Amino acid sequence: MSTHHPPENATSRFSNRVTDYVRYRPGYPECVLTLLRDRRWLQRGTRVADIGSGTGIFSSLLLDQGAEVFAVEPNAGMREAAEAMLGHHALFHSIAASGEETTLEDQSMDFIVSAQAFHWLDRTRARREFMRLLKPSGRIALIWNVRQTANTLFLRDYENLLLHFAPDYAQVRHENVDVEALESFFTGGVFEKHVFANQQSFDFAGVCGRLLSCSYAPAEGHPLHEPMIEELRRLFETHEQNGSVTFLYDTEVFIGG
Repeated sequence: MSTHHPPENATSRFSNRVTDYVRYRPGYPECVLTLLRDRRWLQRGTRVADIGSGTGIFSSLLLDQGAEVFAVEPNAGMREAAEAMLGHHALFHSIAASGEETTLEDQSMDFIVSAQAFHWLDRTRARREFMRLLKPSGRIALIWNVRQTANTLFLRDYENLLLHFAPDYAQVRHENVDVEALESFFTGGVFEKHVFANQQSFDFAGVCGRLLSCSYAPAEGHPLHEPMIEELRRLFETHEQNGSVTFLYDTEVFIGG
């Protein structure tokens, strides 16, 4: 398996972005859950480890399906946001741990999911941990909302804004997990890929929140922050229709053992 180390400060880099993350990050289309239900990987009572569960976006969907969810998240602020939203649920368990050392019991999980988080993990250590956690018949799903970058004029200009104003954007983007990395992660290099359409529409405040929810976006106080927001406003005014712009995503799902 190829050696991979996550970007520096992977655990803490979302700490000052939790509010924007909760409000502006995309959810996941119902088609994803339909797929998991149809294959009987996700049923009422399924024990699921949600690795890098963040603010609980995907955990909430799993709970709605009747799964018992062990939400593993090392970042305190994101974990607390998930607990505030989901802590009342009897089948929700918040785990303060990393995806490489979850503290969960051996062969205790029917299913492992990592939604928008796998690229932060050390793949070699995560693979070892996932294999320890899974029951013999268990499966792993890696899921990303992949923002389209060139399908509309707005999306093309937004991508150029990131490349210009976000110095480490290229380093942390999840597209760095390529086919070779997935083949080396899943048993025998075998996995399924499914792609579903997803989208969000925002007014200008929403576009700002969506941008600032990203770990690579220069935060307030950074010398690039104000110029970036000024350029974002220009893009919005150029491309808005009826007061909003639309982000298009391909929701990619990779499933294997």
